[in-house]
Amino acid sequence: MLVICLIKSGSYCQQIRDNNTFNFEFGTILPNDNSPYHWYKKDNQYGGINGKVKIDSIDKNHGKISLSIVANEKKPSESYECVEYFLPAKFQGKEIELKASLKFDSVKKPILLYIKFENENGVFKTESTYDANLHLTKEWDTYSVKTSLPEKAAKILIGVSLQGQGKIWTNDFRVFIDGKDIHEAKRKSDYSNDVYEDNEFDNGSKTDLISLSDSKIDDLVLLGEIWGFLKYYHPAVARHDYNWDYELFRILPKIISCKTKAERNEVLLNWVNKIGEIKKEEISKYDRANVKFYPDLKWIEDTSEIGGKLVKILSKIRHAKRVNENFYVSLGDGAGNPAFNSENSYSNLVYPDAGFRLLSLYRYWNMIQYFYPDKNLFEEDWKHVLKRYISKFNDAKSVLEYRLAALSLICEIQDTHAFIWCQDSILLKHDGLYRSALEIKFIENKAVVFDYYDSLLGAKTGLKKGDVLLSINNKNIDEIIQEKLPYTSASNYPTKLREIARNLLRTQDTVLNIKYSRNDSIKMAKISSYPKPIVDIHKKYQHKDTCFKIITQGNSLIFSPIGYIYPGTIKNSYLRDIMSDIKDTKGLIVDLRCYPSEFIIFTLSKYLMPEETSIVKWSATTLTEPGIFYFTEGQKVGTKNKEFYKGKVVIIINESTQSQAEYTAMALRAAPKTTVIGSTTAGADGNVSTFYLPGGLETAFSGLGVYYPDGTETQRVGIVPDIEIHPTIKGIREGRDELLDKAIEIIQSWK
Repeated sequence: MLVICLIKSGSYCQQIRDNNTFNFEFGTILPNDNSPYHWYKKDNQYGGINGKVKIDSIDKNHGKISLSIVANEKKPSESYECVEYFLPAKFQGKEIELKASLKFDSVKKPILLYIKFENENGVFKTESTYDANLHLTKEWDTYSVKTSLPEKAAKILIGVSLQGQGKIWTNDFRVFIDGKDIHEAKRKSDYSNDVYEDNEFDNGSKTDLISLSDSKIDDLVLLGEIWGFLKYYHPAVARHDYNWDYELFRILPKIISCKTKAERNEVLLNWVNKIGEIKKEEISKYDRANVKFYPDLKWIEDTSEIGGKLVKILSKIRHAKRVNENFYVSLGDGAGNPAFNSENSYSNLVYPDAGFRLLSLYRYWNMIQYFYPDKNLFEEDWKHVLKRYISKFNDAKSVLEYRLAALSLICEIQDTHAFIWCQDSILLKHDGLYRSALEIKFIENKAVVFDYYDSLLGAKTGLKKGDVLLSINNKNIDEIIQEKLPYTSASNYPTKLREIARNLLRTQDTVLNIKYSRNDSIKMAKISSYPKPIVDIHKKYQHKDTCFKIITQGNSLIFSPIGYIYPGTIKNSYLRDIMSDIKDTKGLIVDLRCYPSEFIIFTLSKYLMPEETSIVKWSATTLTEPGIFYFTEGQKVGTKNKEFYKGKVVIIINESTQSQAEYTAMALRAAPKTTVIGSTTAGADGNVSTFYLPGGLETAFSGLGVYYPDGTETQRVGIVPDIEIHPTIKGIREGRDELLDKAIEIIQSWK
């Protein structure tokens, strides 16, 4: 996962912005998922199965790229996929026409090029091609759809869809109002909020917070809460009637200048009233028995703090009728983890000013407030975190201080998926561009030389496997740990130590002074450090195909053969032969101290389970009531199989078992005769949601709540082994894999 992150972030940390033109030619690409800005996947329509949407820089007839839609490979006949683009209904005219270039290959059902119109009640009119000729295989051509332009529309959506088998390419979208190109079309006289032309704060917020009193911090806490609440709850903001980032910069100076609480509340009340009237209200329909936790919105009922008038209008907005769409967030494929594909990265602002730094804090805090599935696990009131960090972000006086403030905030949620993903040059330099060839791990709560990243350079240091580090550059290890913990993001303490160990011997210099112990002897060493091309920590784990072996002990009749699978290099296509080879073995070891190279849960479970078995249930939220998390239908694996594997199964886990690896361990432990050994895993299960903070900082969090079928938590907790066993310093010195030895022992003693 780290390798993928570094490749991806190095290529795509770029500016995303609302241009004064429309992204009809896919010229602006989102760096976090390599998709066109403002174009949305609208999958799972009519019960269909997701296809795939990709950019294509080779097959195109106009511009630099096209967009391809491919049917689902496994069930193409049930596939449905489309992409849509949002336009504000600001144009004056009677007729609208959409033109686009299309190419298609082996398409069975007609492609639909369409225009939809929405208001506060949702879609009320759709016009599409419904051309029976738009199928089979055809080269590039231009197609169009034309319809009347309804006066009551608040939002226009243009798009193209593929239902069923085949593949299509599309580009060169053009829109005309009464025959005129949309860029030249006449606008409605009363349309004042043109988000596409709102560029007032492109180069800065024009805000300097300087010094903040306690009362002013309280004002900014309330502003952050209301700004985020409106972003996800007010229908007009959800429709993108406003550039909500820039609206913050418009209200911010007014809040800063307020002298009293009453004056502040009046400013906020006037602001909220101007956004738009709430015409309909709707009460939550969720079954309380199925709800994991509710949105934290008690603050909008506090009349003593925000006043009765503000309480009344915020409560009305809370119960407003909302469609299940929001410009700033969508819910992802299948499971429903949030996707924040419309957030501007502002990567041109390497050191964001005070207003943009506050925006960064507000953006992150509210994403967690409404879309983090494990918020119920926080020990500290999340509002208190907002209050603490206002000064940290305001007082960040340099590029580095801003990044460290952001990194510290990200670490507050204690999620191993949450860190700064971009290979940020500022943080890289701060952490050190050089590293030793020694691989360090914390064993028996001590920093131990576990292995070498490079055998020759490692041996050159004079340190041996099993040596215990005591200090680095005259600073003892415990002191270094305490310094690094606030900037180390992980779900539990063992995983934090895992991350600290990886960076313990990073430096800005080419040498490190090490104090260490070997047996009872204290020694000193001056060791060299090297840049990444020389010492690459990932190279060691780029194994050749060693995913399977039979463990034997010579010709001994006492030792029964055991199958061993290493999912880090496995392929699903291998499993049939592997399981055939081990069908008569006494046991099988699945070593999940790695990240699986392929998703093997469904394929391997068919061999290990005699029947279909529930392994997990999830929690997710909704865009009609952000912040409510309810349990969704879980997942089952396995199938009815009398010929399932009858041997003993042992799964090995430790702090390196993370995300998909944890999910794999959850699934496979449901097989009969299975024992899980090792230590607690990284505690970061579930799909990952990525997004940007101002300054081009890419981060993420676990976007899906993952639980055992009985509701037992996995986030932070991890997968807890049936038998806990850790490596020892003695075992490392002797070159033994004690967890593997234990797995073999369990299988050999099994009857």
